[in-house]
Amino acid sequence: MNLILVRHGATAYNAQRRFQGQSDVPLSDEGLAQAARLAARLRDEPVDRIYTSDLLRARQTAAAIAVTHRIEPITDTRLREFAFGAWEGLTWAEILAERPHLSEANWHHAQLYAPEGGENFDSVCARVRSFFDEVAAQRLNDVVVVTHAGALHALLSVFGLPESKRAVPVNFFPASITRIVRADEGWRLVDGPVVPP
Repeated sequence: MNLILVRHGATAYNAQRRFQGQSDVPLSDEGLAQAARLAARLRDEPVDRIYTSDLLRARQTAAAIAVTHRIEPITDTRLREFAFGAWEGLTWAEILAERPHLSEANWHHAQLYAPEGGENFDSVCARVRSFFDEVAAQRLNDVVVVTHAGALHALLSVFGLPESKRAVPVNFFPASITRIVRADEGWRLVDGPVVPP
């Protein structure tokens, strides 16, 4: 199986470095342009199915890709971003202002997130694993998955990819593409994350 993993295009929250979590923030004008570039980049790729988080920014990104393939995207709530609870809508600086004990952490390290009223990394991994177990059982060849940075970090961990254990975490930029292949020996990162020009 070939997986093309796509992070949704940019939003106003991304530009402001806010934790958007499961807030249903739409793509910004920049994000819509990125989604169009993604669609152009993936136009000639073989695609059996497109799955997407049900959050608007992911659905808008998936819709742009789907038009060129004439495939209706399938939404799945298990592909949602972290539920950030009390952190939703805040910047890292605003989070630290009320929680100085987190100053030792890095806002890029999703494995350390434990927001009040939200999800921790293990919870996100569990739902992402459930989704991909179902997809793998369908024996599809080429699958596009449009989701969020937190879910993508969880995915690397679920697949046991060494990139998930790096001291400096992988940065899934808005509208980036990451390619993963499943072979007899397991999952392997082929390329990415890259952002189409």
